[in-house]
Amino acid sequence: MRLVSYHQHGGPDVLRVEEAPLPEPGPGQLLVRTEAIGVNFIETQLRADAAPFPSPLPGRPAGDVVGRVEALGPGVDGPAVGTRIAAYGVPAAYADHVTVDTTRALEVPDGVDPATATALASTAQVAWSVLDVGRVAPGDTVLVHAAAGAIGHLVTQLARLRGAGLVIGTVGSPDKADFVLAHGAHHAVDYRRPDWGDRVREITEGRGVDVVLDSVEGAVFQEGIRLLKPLGRLVYYGFADAGAKVAQVSMLDLLGLKSVVGTSFDAWNAAAPDRAAEARRELTRLVGTGELKVAVHTRLPLDRAAEAHRVIEARTQLGRVVLIP
Repeated sequence: MRLVSYHQHGGPDVLRVEEAPLPEPGPGQLLVRTEAIGVNFIETQLRADAAPFPSPLPGRPAGDVVGRVEALGPGVDGPAVGTRIAAYGVPAAYADHVTVDTTRALEVPDGVDPATATALASTAQVAWSVLDVGRVAPGDTVLVHAAAGAIGHLVTQLARLRGAGLVIGTVGSPDKADFVLAHGAHHAVDYRRPDWGDRVREITEGRGVDVVLDSVEGAVFQEGIRLLKPLGRLVYYGFADAGAKVAQVSMLDLLGLKSVVGTSFDAWNAAAPDRAAEARRELTRLVGTGELKVAVHTRLPLDRAAEAHRVIEARTQLGRVVLIP
């Protein structure tokens, strides 16, 4: 089978398609033939050795996989062979076959497009989780950073479905504004502009926001804290602009009854398993009915994984970037 790997850090061209033996599922695992693989930003950072944690070699990018079960590992009694599943954080995901832990597998209805279904593996669940952690309530004003991204465009829609009174989406370039407005935001703001915070203050008539959902960090982090109302919450769940050094929070910045909470998808799943299971059921329903729209920016063949990484690094994507084996 084909497997995408890299044996040195660097640009997208270090990604290579190699021949590899078919993996064997171990205890608690499934063997899955892939239909679609969602490409995540963190894998571009790991490939370039630019993440704020180690990136060992050889590297085999992880991803969100949709496919059908072909075999069960020892002691596994389901899902049955032939079942269509989505799974998040699958190691060595850019491949024709993968092994998936059963705890990460979600059954996917046959009628859902494979590229669309990759969102059910993680990005839609991450969007749901950050809204939960931020305790977004009806009437809240919510600021969503990177609102045109694979997670951001789902966050804006889900915030509206939860009754948020005002949703402001930030974008990295003006040409993404129409996309963000079409996916639930009331306003779009270019966070690359030095006065972007003043624009948010103008929109909110100086009141600020109840919740900031920050997957960007870098230059927007401190301003996000300043934009919070008293009792406002900043949810930190990514570091797309952080480079190798993450931001620091001064306790003095929090004296205005403001709070910062960090979250990850794995942490939320572990801390709130019942809520996570409820989210998976509801998200599957919302995607199936079209109430939650998953934008797929591009579908590329597996052997063009380097191009997929280039699209993500260029920050031009609107929604998901997906590989199709």
